[in-house]
Amino acid sequence: MAVVLYDDGEHKCVAFSDLVTGEGVQSNQFAIVHKGDGMLLDPGGNLTYKHLLAEISDYFLPSHTRYVFASHADPDIIASINGWLLITDANVLIAKEWERFIPHFCLKGATTGRLTSIPAQGMKVELQGAELHLLPAHFLHPVGNFHVYDPISKILFSGDVGASLVDAETAGKPIDDFDHHLHNNGMLGFHKRYMSGNKACRYWVNMVRQLDVEWIVPQHGASFKGKEMVNRFLDWLEDLECGIDLLSQDDFKVL
Repeated sequence: MAVVLYDDGEHKCVAFSDLVTGEGVQSNQFAIVHKGDGMLLDPGGNLTYKHLLAEISDYFLPSHTRYVFASHADPDIIASINGWLLITDANVLIAKEWERFIPHFCLKGATTGRLTSIPAQGMKVELQGAELHLLPAHFLHPVGNFHVYDPISKILFSGDVGASLVDAETAGKPIDDFDHHLHNNGMLGFHKRYMSGNKACRYWVNMVRQLDVEWIVPQHGASFKGKEMVNRFLDWLEDLECGIDLLSQDDFKVL
């Protein structure tokens, strides 16, 4: 079932956390809706397409999808893009580095005039008067990575940052025990392996601390709600050694 994260009557944020079944990695899909127009965030691949299409119809007309945002170009992020391009007039928002990868998911010519490159420093986009921030998250984990901050709901949609490995029943829900979540739901191991290094983590944290964030909602797993839990997550990530920080010559040897 979809979960409404925020609703003031004019502006909504909705999460879809149980659309992936079978062997695919669990992923959360999101929609931001303002005055009847919508932005889809990381809508997923073919495992999610038809289900997400049915679900979003309860919140806005699919034909009113103005943007499809892709934090990066992994299949669980954007492999369904051909379908969305066929049934909507939406622009695809994606990093310049990944723009030329999107046609590989599509029929020939489907992306012509439909792609908007996000510059390295990020950008703002307007959804029926609501301003949304596309924030740099480079090398967390891929190059050319971005997140979405919604100043109205004060939600930061953080892509793979904060991701964990939980069951569908827990996915998308706020955690209540940070230490238990860190060590028992795969978050620590995922970040050590997939995030590029502490420098990128620290710079991202410094940027996020400048925002009024009430809720960090990752693309996989559970979320971090409330100032105390948000700050606990930021404090942890700021000091995390990961990626190339952990490499040694033993990781590069001929067997």
